[in-house]
Amino acid sequence: MKRLFIILFFFSFNALAQADEARISKIRGNTKIDSQDKAVFNLMEEFYFQVMQSDAGKLGQDTPRKLDNLFRNGRTRNRHLLLMFMVYQNHISQSAAAGKRPDTRIQVELMADLAFEFKNIYNRVPAIIYVYQSEALNASGQKDAATKVIEDGLIEYPDSVSLKIYKYLGSKDEAIKTDLVGNHSNHWMVKQFEIK
Repeated sequence: MKRLFIILFFFSFNALAQADEARISKIRGNTKIDSQDKAVFNLMEEFYFQVMQSDAGKLGQDTPRKLDNLFRNGRTRNRHLLLMFMVYQNHISQSAAAGKRPDTRIQVELMADLAFEFKNIYNRVPAIIYVYQSEALNASGQKDAATKVIEDGLIEYPDSVSLKIYKYLGSKDEAIKTDLVGNHSNHWMVKQFEIK
């Protein structure tokens, strides 16, 4: 049932051309919106710290279970945020499994909607959304918009290793490189991008 819901959501999302509040309103569906309930926001931060901020870059064993439990519970507040996040993750992993490039339009729109909705509900955007949004914009050729998202993300999360890496890759700023090599040389992205 969950998989069918995600597939139906994905196709309805795919049919729409631009991110906007009307679409988000439809996505909200029967979800109870509650800015005081931080369960979804905290899960996104946990996901970020495990995958993007840690040296290993691996999701902990409990995190997928927590995500699944929150999503399956129909009473979860702000549940639609999990749905959009899961659609994004599903699109990326299915594209990779098929040996195809993800549809950047879908990536950009989902991340724009997620950033808007997190800001709307919590008055904050999780670090993982800044990272994914910058990746989506970059992949779609929107370099200036990606740079702006990275800059905004670093204001909110100045210690974000992944955002610093993306800023360095776009700017070749030696001060950022010195920080990354001196303080984060074991981070999986520093190694992947061979920042030395």
